[in-house]
Amino acid sequence: MANEKKTLTTGFGMPVDNDLNSATAGPKGPVLVQDVHLIEKLAHFDRERIPERVVHAKGAGAYGYFEVTHDVTQYTRAKFLSQIGKKTEVFARFSTVGGEKGSADSERDPRGFALKFYTEEGNYDMVGNNTPVFFIRDPLKFPDFIHTQKRNPATNLKDPDMFWDFLSLTPESIHQVTILFSNRGTPKTFRNMNGYSSHTYMWYNKKGEYCWVQYHFKTEQGIDNFTGEEAERMRGMDPDCATRDLSESIAKGKFPSWRLEVQIMTPDQAKKYRFDPFDITKVWPHADFPPQNVGRLVLNRNPENYFADVEQAAFSPGNFVPGIGPSPDKMLQGRLFSYHDTHRHRLGPNYHLLPVNAPKACPMNSYQRDGAMRFDNNGAGGPNYWPNSFGGAAPDSNVAPPAIDLSGTAGRHSYELGDVDFVQPGDLYRKVMNATEKEHLVRNIVSHLKNAQKRIQLRQTALFYKADLDYGRNVAQGLGLDIDRVKALAAMPQEERVKATAK
Repeated sequence: MANEKKTLTTGFGMPVDNDLNSATAGPKGPVLVQDVHLIEKLAHFDRERIPERVVHAKGAGAYGYFEVTHDVTQYTRAKFLSQIGKKTEVFARFSTVGGEKGSADSERDPRGFALKFYTEEGNYDMVGNNTPVFFIRDPLKFPDFIHTQKRNPATNLKDPDMFWDFLSLTPESIHQVTILFSNRGTPKTFRNMNGYSSHTYMWYNKKGEYCWVQYHFKTEQGIDNFTGEEAERMRGMDPDCATRDLSESIAKGKFPSWRLEVQIMTPDQAKKYRFDPFDITKVWPHADFPPQNVGRLVLNRNPENYFADVEQAAFSPGNFVPGIGPSPDKMLQGRLFSYHDTHRHRLGPNYHLLPVNAPKACPMNSYQRDGAMRFDNNGAGGPNYWPNSFGGAAPDSNVAPPAIDLSGTAGRHSYELGDVDFVQPGDLYRKVMNATEKEHLVRNIVSHLKNAQKRIQLRQTALFYKADLDYGRNVAQGLGLDIDRVKALAAMPQEERVKATAK
């Protein structure tokens, strides 16, 4: 029967009890690997595109270096951050997120900002975006979110209904949506945008003391964005404008640079803070946690071959060095699995041996052997197991990260819904944006949202209204919506709002 209720199942037919919340140890995580539904969903998602990257398909890259300018040894034992003046080779890749490999550089989209530090303790990857927040905070939602940013499975066209239906049903996305539809969603070049870790990470020192940290790479070229109209024109004039700009700037000796700042939060502050410090849809206000200078990133060398370096470059937030580790951030926990998994699918099990991905400042000693495309000596005649008594590489307990307390019942814990998700996007609109920026934001939203069904327009506009009354009113006016209807929807709990705008 067409109207028969269908039960969501795994690929093997097992009914799924919850498709919005990963199984975690307590409400704030971390994620449990026993969540077979999450693992199946992420693993299948990672294999949906061959051989193109599922996300961040269109990108550009360059080599350079990172130089330490300030002492941070009280916070981290990472050797590449151990001394003022110390330089470390870096490879950077910038990208759009949702589009295909041939999409335009000026599309409205977050921009990937990925760095690989070739340190003497192994490669350290910082895999972030040009925005400090993200659309969702649970990895179980990620494949669904990206599907809505791609193409309709029936028409193979971008679909505003898919795009806004998901976002309007996911209120936590409102902060990133506000940033995306501002002019920050269409940076003019990769050189004229900031980069952020977005996630919270752990830094720990030689004493085993740890803190939580977020990274901000501030462009020294200055922020420069297209307006919506300029970005649309550029898509037709030069769809590779940012890729071209990066390559030509470096070739001319105009080396782009960024200043690294970090925000530091102590474990005690994290327990008491008014926002969940591990929620990627939130920022840490600078007034509460002032940024501290760390160093400077400079890109000064173009790749000799795009495929060898940029296309085969593989970054993962799971590539740490002693002194840096993960946090309980649920989205980060999912990415720790997903990134390595998608690289193994796209490039093979030995992708870490490709020159752009291999360690450069230290040896690589592991007991991983064989597999497709093994092009080193495969460990020669040495042992391929541990423990062994034949002189094989041994673990070093001195580099272990500090233990953190975890507790909670194992289950799918939903995030506490409330108005907290609307506080920061409301502040962004009221306190950060000037009149012109607000006008552009509303115009950009209206030009895109107007193509979705009216019921979806109403539901999404109610979220803007909850963030800021003026924000919601202006969007409603631009769409020709009844403001009283929008206000009524905004006053409803999320579940009632969804029912009131159901098809």
